[in-house]
Amino acid sequence: MKSQNLNTIEYRGDYIGGRFIKPERSDGDWDIRSPADLKDHVISVKSSYDHAQAACAAAKMAFRSWAHAALDERKEHLFRLKKAFQERADEMAQVIAREVGKPLWEAKTEAGALANKIDITLEHSLKLIADEHVSNALPGIEGVVRFKPRGVMAVIGPFNFPAHLPNGHIIPALISGNTVVFKPSDKTPAVGQMMAEIIHQSGLPAGVFNMIQGQSEISRRLVQHEDVDGVLFTGSYEVGLKIKQDTLDHYWKLLALEMGGKNSTVVWSDADLKKAVYETLVGAYMTTGQRCSCTSKVILHRSIRDRFIENFHANAKKIAVGHWSTDSFMGPLISKESVEKYLRFQEIAKREGAESIMRGKALDVGHEGYYVTPSIHTVERFNRESVYQKNEIFGPNVAIYTVDDFDEALNIVNASGFGLVMALFSKDRALYEKALVDAKVGLLNWNRTTNGSSSRLPFGGMGKSGNDRPSGHFAIQYCVVPVASLEDSTALPAKFPPGLTYQFEN
Repeated sequence: MKSQNLNTIEYRGDYIGGRFIKPERSDGDWDIRSPADLKDHVISVKSSYDHAQAACAAAKMAFRSWAHAALDERKEHLFRLKKAFQERADEMAQVIAREVGKPLWEAKTEAGALANKIDITLEHSLKLIADEHVSNALPGIEGVVRFKPRGVMAVIGPFNFPAHLPNGHIIPALISGNTVVFKPSDKTPAVGQMMAEIIHQSGLPAGVFNMIQGQSEISRRLVQHEDVDGVLFTGSYEVGLKIKQDTLDHYWKLLALEMGGKNSTVVWSDADLKKAVYETLVGAYMTTGQRCSCTSKVILHRSIRDRFIENFHANAKKIAVGHWSTDSFMGPLISKESVEKYLRFQEIAKREGAESIMRGKALDVGHEGYYVTPSIHTVERFNRESVYQKNEIFGPNVAIYTVDDFDEALNIVNASGFGLVMALFSKDRALYEKALVDAKVGLLNWNRTTNGSSSRLPFGGMGKSGNDRPSGHFAIQYCVVPVASLEDSTALPAKFPPGLTYQFEN
């Protein structure tokens, strides 16, 4: 499918208090060119440190009236936002494709998920924070559990799903009565600007949603701002750790950190290999390996090793890599630095003794961009200190291990310190139930790839993959504070505690 409009997108400024405002002075400016075609100038952006303060002030000012608005009123606003997301889905998909480089078919699934998140939140997730009445919480006294919004939520977005992942924080935050300051990834400012345009189009009250562009210093100022009550982050472990460090003195501040992954697929002797190979190809190479849930390690039972590798390699060689407007499965990596890191890890793998079955290299597809080939390495000896074996590459590479024992497989699963997703291909439910307890992951898929998730389920990991604040269905829980009430309609007790003489005179 050919693109319709590749003009440079007009930079409108930051969205603060219901309007777009360009910085009076620039504290940083940069150009975005499509990683799929460096001749495609997507947008030029400026940032302002002052705008971080202004956006937080606008969000704080809007909070009280938004928090006191009836739930049905907030629902009506989100229904209008859903309609706006649907009306501009094709436009959003093309901007995602240009700015990230992912194939248009994949960008369309992301754009479509924006409206779906609203449906799922309103119809499904809101039930998690419904009022709960407890009869006789104390003898004769009614107890009630209610949930109230936290305040101003800072949403720090990633580049790989620049609309869908921040939207997964924004929608639960808004429906539960919080206000939002959103900072998109500095690699995807055009998508962030379009999110703000669509939300403005929907008529959300001024200050309830704000968007500021910026790089690392803007993020630091935002997460450290005194008016911010929660930080909702999706990105790398290193950046998540920095947010934790930057907010150590802000003990009241809620942190929901969704970070990286070094995910494993275990394929056992009784697996349906035809399905396992297909699912693992999707898990390893979709989005050019730039998903926190991508498959990085494939752990094979020795009896099926050769058949799996032969078929996996043969099909990996057929993967179409190309521009987002073509029928490609893989687009480019996001940046020159990502290509350099990917190629550097090819050398690290070789130096540490891994055998290259399919070497990753830069690729010419007819467009000047950051294209690479998929890669496969086999690892004969598991080493938890190996740089290659324990670090997240965020590119289209898999390391293949061979084991005889399931406990040995789980040891490899748990070794990296990341704990997001594991996939198990086996007909043996006992192995699956063992992995449910022993695998240190937040998601465990049975006979399905590590990639992909349902918004009707929680999404979050253990260890370096998260801080026990899963998003997805559970996101609404970290957007609220539970409030317990004892509601007493009884008269004075007939008997007072020992030592208390109580008299009331009219």
